Amino acid sequence: MKAGLIAAHWAVQAIRSAGIRLGGDLLLASVQGEEDGGLGTYALLQRGWRADACVIPEPTNLDVVPANGGALTFRLLVHGHATHASRRTEGVSAIDKFWPIWQALSELEQCRHEHVDPLAARWKLAHPLSIGTIRAGDWASSVPDLLVAEGRLGVALDEPVEQARAQFEAAVAEACQADDWLRQHPVEVEWWGGQFASGRLPAESDLVQRMSRAHAGASEQRQHEVWAAPYGSDLRLLIGLGGIPTLQYGPGDVALAHGPDELVPVADVAITARALALLALDVCGVTN
Repeated sequence: MKAGLIAAHWAVQAIRSAGIRLGGDLLLASVQGEEDGGLGTYALLQRGWRADACVIPEPTNLDVVPANGGALTFRLLVHGHATHASRRTEGVSAIDKFWPIWQALSELEQCRHEHVDPLAARWKLAHPLSIGTIRAGDWASSVPDLLVAEGRLGVALDEPVEQARAQFEAAVAEACQADDWLRQHPVEVEWWGGQFASGRLPAESDLVQRMSRAHAGASEQRQHEVWAAPYGSDLRLLIGLGGIPTLQYGPGDVALAHGPDELVPVADVAITARALALLALDVCGVTN
């Protein structure tokens, strides 16, 4: 995102340095807290800022992304019964009791991909369900009485968040009902952290076409594609709350995000800057 922000900054600098007078206002907004649900963008909209078009310079590998899936962070608390490991059969391992939940969630993920929006069809999993952390036990020689698993539930394009949560909770409850111990000690589901609905650029908007033309003008050799991202972003806030036509276009590959070797080619940052400048000229127009 630093690379995308720099590209946007360069685009604004280039227009000003060239002495071009735009026919409309051009706003560069640096917002924080996207990973925590979009706190910075909430604040931006709360202050009354609006626009006729918006580009989020997320890392799209210079493709045009007019839609996002959503993502809901969850926590599972699986209860067992602690005892000394030498008397294992007299306790109930929370680890053992997590296994049927794991299987149920794997089946749920498959069911939730029986029908996928064509815009997201390029992904093997358009809205994945993933367990990110698992913690259990206090000591190697005891049966653990609590397992805490945290993960991410993908939300399909145009799927209500409430529906996604309900499906998840129903799958966990059904798995608990099938197990004697879990029936009496059901797994607790908590929703915490980032909660992202899906979002989509309105069909009547011509922003994809404008962005595609700007990209072509910035880099004739670099072809681009149009697709929906399998992750959440502030796009859904800008469209849903602000009524602002929004898409994502930026340098870098999101596959490298949140990893140990994040990098963005400088050439892609330069292409993005040129494309954003051209888009600003197209949308705002130029005055004499």
